[in-house]
Amino acid sequence: MRLDELGIDERVVDRLAKEGINALYPPQADAVPPALAGRNVVLSIPTASGKSLVAYLAILNSVLKGGKALYIVPLKALASEKFDELSRFRDLGLRIGESTGDFDDIDPKLSSYDVVVATSEKVDSLLRHRSKWLKQITVVVADEIHLINDPERGPTLEVILVKFRTFNPEAQLVALSATIRNCSELADWLNAELIVSDWRPVPLKEGVCSDMEVFFTDNSRRKLPEGVNPIHGIVSETLDSGGQCLVFVNTRRSTETLASELGSIVKGRLGDRPAEAGAAAKRLIGEQEEPTALGAKLARCLRNGCAFHHAGLTAVQRKFVELNFREGNIGVITATPTLAAGINLPARTVIVRDVKRFDSNIGYVAIPVLEVKQMCGRAGRPKYDEFGEAILIARNEEERAFMLDTYLLGESENLYSKLGTEPAIRSHVLGLIATGDAKAKEDLVGFFSSTFLAHQTDAHYLEENISKVTEFLIDEGMIEGGEVLRATALGKRVSDVYIDPQSAVIMRDAIKDRTALTEFGILHTICAVPDMTLMYLRRSDYERIEEFETEVRDDLLIDPPSDLGRYELYLSEIKTAKLIHDWISEVTETSIEKSYGVGPGDIRNKVELAEWLIHAMSRLAGLINRDAVSFVEEIRRRVAYGIRPELLELVKLRGVGRVRARSLHDRGIRTMEDLRNTSYERLRQIPNIGDQVASSIKSQLGQHEAGMDASDESGQRSLAEF
Repeated sequence: MRLDELGIDERVVDRLAKEGINALYPPQADAVPPALAGRNVVLSIPTASGKSLVAYLAILNSVLKGGKALYIVPLKALASEKFDELSRFRDLGLRIGESTGDFDDIDPKLSSYDVVVATSEKVDSLLRHRSKWLKQITVVVADEIHLINDPERGPTLEVILVKFRTFNPEAQLVALSATIRNCSELADWLNAELIVSDWRPVPLKEGVCSDMEVFFTDNSRRKLPEGVNPIHGIVSETLDSGGQCLVFVNTRRSTETLASELGSIVKGRLGDRPAEAGAAAKRLIGEQEEPTALGAKLARCLRNGCAFHHAGLTAVQRKFVELNFREGNIGVITATPTLAAGINLPARTVIVRDVKRFDSNIGYVAIPVLEVKQMCGRAGRPKYDEFGEAILIARNEEERAFMLDTYLLGESENLYSKLGTEPAIRSHVLGLIATGDAKAKEDLVGFFSSTFLAHQTDAHYLEENISKVTEFLIDEGMIEGGEVLRATALGKRVSDVYIDPQSAVIMRDAIKDRTALTEFGILHTICAVPDMTLMYLRRSDYERIEEFETEVRDDLLIDPPSDLGRYELYLSEIKTAKLIHDWISEVTETSIEKSYGVGPGDIRNKVELAEWLIHAMSRLAGLINRDAVSFVEEIRRRVAYGIRPELLELVKLRGVGRVRARSLHDRGIRTMEDLRNTSYERLRQIPNIGDQVASSIKSQLGQHEAGMDASDESGQRSLAEF
């Protein structure tokens, strides 16, 4: 079906034609007509088969007629990608916005956009803040809706879809999913038209490699060169034929080791391209404020045409790798499965080395079929490849048979709601009461009876959990009971700051007494709440963390557990708090990486989460103990920048972070007045400052002088993240 036959705005047809898109793929041709007619649609097709275009056409069709669209994604990285893709249509007059950040900020600018891309958690926060523009939404896109099966992200996605269907039932829903077994159940719940297909724009050959031979599902075989590692052989063949490779492994360390190992194979097969990527990486590292060991390791791999990709990298590093892979400067990326979760990065060949991952509770477990299929689905580059290859690596005949039957010939698992647990329900019950969407237990039961959970399970089970949660919230003073349920000031505040009510209880009890507050006590408290993701304990950690715990025990605001079964969890809390304490004590990122076995991305993730939780604590303190607010708020700002208290004044300047502020302070420049009294010439000679930063500082102080480079320093923070 041709685009000009759809009856859509000619500007859209012309815009897509410039990108070489003139016709629809078969599954798109089935999905687009009901999507343009405004009907709810669930599109379940393989990875890289054109799901996004269906959503974009539904959005454009509505927005160009005066509507407003919301594009919901599960990950910040995916939000950034979708924002970039939708921004292509700005020349049609569309205003595109992105919102993934502060959950306690309603951001009035969002109301001015025609299309808003946001994570599930941000959308739920906006709904709790009663953002009026959400009632103007005409199209809601739920990308990667199969993640409703995810215990962490699924409950929030499920709840916001029910909220939209409740308060804005006229809004069209377009749900995009990988191929799943019970997609009809999902479509039935959403009252949507289901389009299912296994069609792909690039045919996919799937096989398992065993004993240097690849056994494909079409019964064909291919021998690999003798005497080499199977991954080396597959990579060499792919690069020699002009393709690129993605290799999926189960640990971060494996991605780094394998990328280094493959460098000698890749480097000679890509010409001068790796040198270009390596030079760009070197420039980024040279411009960063605080170099890290992981960034240096990545740069070395890039010079050989390889890269690794995992959550330990910063967002800037991951984007740099993705961009250079798309441009052909990188021949191979070794990655953990997170890369397969929605990021549009196809390759000629996908190699899945590991189909098991370590679970700290039970050891190594098999990866879900859906996850492996998403990895395999990255094989085949539209417009570049006639076919893609996905190859799993088996160690023996038995493993080969298991992989063929389970992962390549078997079906994906069914999706199941993860909303049924008490912790998952707790926050959403409070949110419904705080916003006035539920004023009685019957309203809560009615709301949850519309969830995917109720669609799959016995409603009686739901009522029991709702009753338990309601009693908990009454006992903790967050709601008032009786015939009408009302949120107290505390309950409204907890809902607004978007934390688990159990987290709020722990924080509240810890900060009641201002005189008892300590720096480390605050940090440990936010690491003892359910909302914090804790660090695992390594064998080598126990003695070190136990010694440290003895040193800081008197500073804690929460008593150590009397239950020995919680002792290891308690040590994990101490370890996580210690990392954040090291950060605000200005321990270098490289030292933190080495000491804790983490990457710069991990540090930033922990810091961002800690800052949010300390902000929540500060807001709670405004109700419970106002004398504590300034103390808690100062710690929040220190966590945000990773600094000691004496640098708080200097980091107010754009482009001045922890390293530059310390360089200034150590040379006697400690206030804005000191900076005004320091010449540009002296300022530029201070280590880590240089011409650009000195110029920016003087400009911000209103002291711009002739001859200075007045370039905008807004990019300095992102460069520093490399």
